[in-house]
Amino acid sequence: MTEIDPLPLSRLTTLQTGAAPTSMAEARTRDELVEALRSIWAAGDEWFVIGGGSNLLVGDEPFDGTVVRMLTRGIERVGGGPEGTVRLRVQAGHDWDELVAYTVAEGLSGIAAMSGIPGTVGAAPVQNVGAYGQDISETLVEVELIDEATGEISVVPAADLELGFRTSVLKHHYGSVPARRAVILSVTLQLVEVGHGEFPIRGEQLRQALGLAPGATVTLAWVRDHVLATRRRKGMVLDATDADTASAGSFFQNAIVSERFARTLPDACPRWPMQAVIEPMRIIPLDSFDGYVPPAVDQPVQVKVSAAWLIEHAGIGKGFHLPRSRAAVSSKHALALTNRGGARAEELAELARFIQQRVQQEFGLILQPEPVLVGVEL
Repeated sequence: MTEIDPLPLSRLTTLQTGAAPTSMAEARTRDELVEALRSIWAAGDEWFVIGGGSNLLVGDEPFDGTVVRMLTRGIERVGGGPEGTVRLRVQAGHDWDELVAYTVAEGLSGIAAMSGIPGTVGAAPVQNVGAYGQDISETLVEVELIDEATGEISVVPAADLELGFRTSVLKHHYGSVPARRAVILSVTLQLVEVGHGEFPIRGEQLRQALGLAPGATVTLAWVRDHVLATRRRKGMVLDATDADTASAGSFFQNAIVSERFARTLPDACPRWPMQAVIEPMRIIPLDSFDGYVPPAVDQPVQVKVSAAWLIEHAGIGKGFHLPRSRAAVSSKHALALTNRGGARAEELAELARFIQQRVQQEFGLILQPEPVLVGVEL
């Protein structure tokens, strides 16, 4: 473990908040990362690991513990996949978008739609990162991780991570602790070899985002270029010259509600069923039919509804900010809260609470924050 002079976390997070912690260490290799974590856990210190800092809102008071900077890097091809696929083992500290660029250059399909997402590879399975109908659960084979409780290293299949919509057993949801406290050391993905020629795009949501008709063919490079352009228009690609990118991406999750509750929302609110609705088939023999047809039994269906639509239709438009606050809703995307220059974490939290209250008053649900909050309460 290499101890370093603590840096202000405002310099290491995309929301640009947070004082310097009590102590800080950096790990540039897997072994250094393991050593650092085991040392901290043995001492019983408070801790957290920071990679790209793109999914954190850190409080204004110094964190009383150790922050470990994960700076591990490396991509290697490993065997084990079926014909026509390639498996890559990637160190957890590797930049996510650099990995995506590598796969496009190598003609490997599976994560190109997630171009431009900030952060590190190790963070991707924790929240099952995704975009435009593609998420990491579709390509993730396994992760290598180290458990806090035992300090033991194990290889865990993707199926054991309980990957769901922006969640896993490793995710620190606001107001709760992860089901499994562990740190990912490396990630193994299985991608399809498509080369550099054109191929058909699967997934209606991605085709719609790219303006493609069913059956249209494009190259991986074309997908990456167009996804990056779309994300830039929304202020979702880090750019030091664009204040809208001083954010944690989408600050609120799209809400997952019951179909019954979704019917109470305005018809114009975008919604997407989380699973297919299949009408049950009932057969009633004619010789026993007495004219009575029993009512159908409702099958509970979960529906994802657009948090951005709810926010805007609760009266909070793009660019909104509270009086004298340096925190504001992005001028390009209603889901992103941004630091317009020198905003404290409490200013961002105040804005987030105001948005939650307005949406609850108008529509009866409470939006949940997407970033991990450290030393901040909503």
